[in-house]
Amino acid sequence: MRSSHFPFSAIVGCDTEPLDDLGLSLVLTSVSPEIGGVLVRGEKGTAKSTAVRALASLLPPIDVHRGDRFSVDPADPGQHSPDGPFGPETPVESRPVRLVELPVGATEDRVLGSLHLEQALTRGQVAYEPGLLARAHRGLLYVDEVNLLHDHLVDLLLDAAATGRVTVERDGFSVEHTARFLLIGTMNPEEGELRPQLLDRFGLTVEIAAPTEPRARAEVVRRRMAYDTDPAGFAERYRETERALSARIAEARDALDRVRLSEAALLKIAEVCAAFEVDGLRADIVTARTAVAHAAWEGRTEVTRADIRRAATLSLPHRRRRNPFDAPGLDEELLDRVLGEEELPPDPPEPSGPDGGDDPVDTPPEGDGAPDAEGPEPTEGPADGPIGEETGPEPETIPEPAPHEPVGEDRPDSESRPSAAPLPTAKAAAPYRPRTFTVRGTGEGADGRRSRAIGTRGRRVGASRPGPGRGSSLHLVETVRAAASRPGEGERIRLRPEDLRVAIREGRESNLVLFCVDASGSMAARKRMTEVKTAILSLLLDAYRRRDKVGLITFRGSTAELTLPPTRSVDVAAVRLDEMPAGGRTPLAEGLLEAARVVRRERLRDARLRPLLVVVTDGRATGGRGAVGRALDAADHVAGLGVTTVVVDSESGPLRLGLAATLAARLDADHLPVGEVDADALSDAVRERAA
Repeated sequence: MRSSHFPFSAIVGCDTEPLDDLGLSLVLTSVSPEIGGVLVRGEKGTAKSTAVRALASLLPPIDVHRGDRFSVDPADPGQHSPDGPFGPETPVESRPVRLVELPVGATEDRVLGSLHLEQALTRGQVAYEPGLLARAHRGLLYVDEVNLLHDHLVDLLLDAAATGRVTVERDGFSVEHTARFLLIGTMNPEEGELRPQLLDRFGLTVEIAAPTEPRARAEVVRRRMAYDTDPAGFAERYRETERALSARIAEARDALDRVRLSEAALLKIAEVCAAFEVDGLRADIVTARTAVAHAAWEGRTEVTRADIRRAATLSLPHRRRRNPFDAPGLDEELLDRVLGEEELPPDPPEPSGPDGGDDPVDTPPEGDGAPDAEGPEPTEGPADGPIGEETGPEPETIPEPAPHEPVGEDRPDSESRPSAAPLPTAKAAAPYRPRTFTVRGTGEGADGRRSRAIGTRGRRVGASRPGPGRGSSLHLVETVRAAASRPGEGERIRLRPEDLRVAIREGRESNLVLFCVDASGSMAARKRMTEVKTAILSLLLDAYRRRDKVGLITFRGSTAELTLPPTRSVDVAAVRLDEMPAGGRTPLAEGLLEAARVVRRERLRDARLRPLLVVVTDGRATGGRGAVGRALDAADHVAGLGVTTVVVDSESGPLRLGLAATLAARLDADHLPVGEVDADALSDAVRERAA
């Protein structure tokens, strides 16, 4: 067995028994592809991609019709290939399972398939060129950095995963083909989270991190260097181990139908899923399939408590999250309480005898109406009350969180305070639906859901020659029109490369939403800070849904700080916001100048990513003589950058100075009281005034 990839059994964690979470999840979904694939979450440099690429060489080969580009199963009469029909005389050949990689920047035509341009232009024939989903049928579809996948590609994957088919209606042809594949995605959570709809389509999820034990780290480096020095020789040393692992996967596949999922095991799976309050029933189905696959992998013929526990740790962590700011993970103590300590009881025997009887179970031996002796006592386990509810004096034993350390306590403005009490860290309330803010004008950024942009998605507004940022789908009518308009060709139209035209589409783009938040003493009133944090948290959730990049700047004391560099991980932004203290002076000028520096730096990194600056302040600038003037000069500087800005006015109370409105005028920004960030509250206020 030759492979150009790093051997699967040579990966630290996949070379021991039992396998670690990463190795086991990949193996189980290979044993039972109906599980639905694997999402691997972890920091960079943790062998995510290495493990996925090594898996393909372990899978048994598949049979296909010779010349069939869609890889339908010859043994399945229900599968039909657009290249068919294939009769009994068509040769059948065996080939390895394909590992198809879907780039995050792929176009829709490349994923679904498109018109075969060469045949259309040279022969005048309409022919279909299969896409990546057709190539991945009965194989592995691997998406590295799946959380960065554009929304339109996510929609295509959702449709294919839900139906198992791909339908293409475009450019004068109609094609439908089967597309069942094992979806494997890897991602770094620091770059942003995954859309909940796609997250739920992954059967299993694994959270991995680099080993902290020095010997394990040294072994990883040793093996990697040995492979890079001599890939063929390194793979040869693991050939027998790879063969044994591949044979075990094939044996487990064959044993799947012989594994018995008892009624007690199925009920226990339902109890576990209910205890963790998962949405829908897909979690129950995936957990059951995973438990059966785990039993087959371990050589058992019946699902046990250990199989259910192992399956739940892989299938439930990503399904119990309630919103994008919750931390992933599974409460294993709750899982053990629900599972109990006793092994699952066997199913009652089938009724026997000549008449069989009407009652499928035996009558209890003691007394009429006696409770089931096999069931748990009413007072034991979590089944007595709401599943997962804590009882007893447990809340009193939970330690209080440590107070947040003051930021910059060695600065002059904080040294002058006689009290050593920690700065207040008010918490945000539940987020609401905020108003939608957009960047002015029309951009050319990556596909998103916020501001107007010219790109590859949306309504067709024109055509142009191919080029960067000018779309990718062929505009056939405009191509023919360009060829026909060339003088001196006579009546016959000849297509040339310079005649090609692509569609220009107007859709929506993602933006950089940069928050510049006043965390000074004038904002330190707990009620006001709670209101401000709730508004920012709501805007962060909106940015998550619109696939934006976010950054957070806070200013207090004498300086401003880039608390969170621009990232797509709004989870991290929410944590930083929650920990943000308040107190000290108001260096408004420093906050605006720091925002200007961040904007300039991000424009150098990506000129197409347009920023939306959200300044949250009451407009007061303190910090010595001339603080107000410096703040207004800084506002003029930011306005000169042409940045779309929104000033969220946090001023409250009966006496208001209106300084935030003055600041908004100098920034050429929209001015909005913090209470009007809530779209529903604003709508109610408008309706009340109209009445």
